Amino acid sequence: MDWSIQDVARLAGTTSRTLRHYGDVGLLEPSRIGANGYRYYDGSALARLQRILMLRDLGLGIPAIAEVLDGQRDDAAALAGHLHWLQEEKERLDRQIASVEMTIMTMKEGGELMAEEMFKGFDHTQYKDEVEERWGKQAYEESDRWWRSMSDDEKATWKNFVAELGFDWIEAADRGIAPDSEEAQALAKRHADWLSGIPGAPGAGTGAPTKDYYLGLAEMYVTDERFAANYGGTEGATFVRDAMRVYAEANL
Repeated sequence: MDWSIQDVARLAGTTSRTLRHYGDVGLLEPSRIGANGYRYYDGSALARLQRILMLRDLGLGIPAIAEVLDGQRDDAAALAGHLHWLQEEKERLDRQIASVEMTIMTMKEGGELMAEEMFKGFDHTQYKDEVEERWGKQAYEESDRWWRSMSDDEKATWKNFVAELGFDWIEAADRGIAPDSEEAQALAKRHADWLSGIPGAPGAGTGAPTKDYYLGLAEMYVTDERFAANYGGTEGATFVRDAMRVYAEANL
């Protein structure tokens, strides 16, 4: 049994474009190509895709993923930097599960709900202090209010846009294009347009982020491993920063 590229994209929460790129770079070959030119994937291909997506979620770029899958890289060394984060995330989810289970049990038994116990692990404002320190309390409040006002579909659309932008940055870095190239600068513009559309962000609503804000984020992508992971690690984040610097000097 195999699945069409459209079916796989839908099931895996990715895009046909991403799958085609994985095939073009030799990361995920289709199991067959139909007479109509469509790509199809069997169970083995889906298992490989599952590993690819897991490694992508851990912040690895395409070359590193290829090395891990081909057995040419020490998995432990490649993933050691992410292990602590995964353990912390597991602990947070365990606290959420325990909190919800306690709430359900208390409600069934007619007991008194304790607010202190109900919200353990639900740290959706974990970056609140950091954002307020960098850009002010109003910036956080406006962006938080904007996010809460969105429907689930709107949030999903926004997340997909961000994921696609991140993928395009990583793919461009993997190909080794110059930060000042036309293609890299087009990505930097997309990045600027995205930032300017987030309420509360410096420059939001003016059509462009402020230069200081844009350059500050560019630098943070490199120095903060949480953000560097979104661009394939420090090397990819450095490419993003350099391209954003060029764009800022010319346009902001």
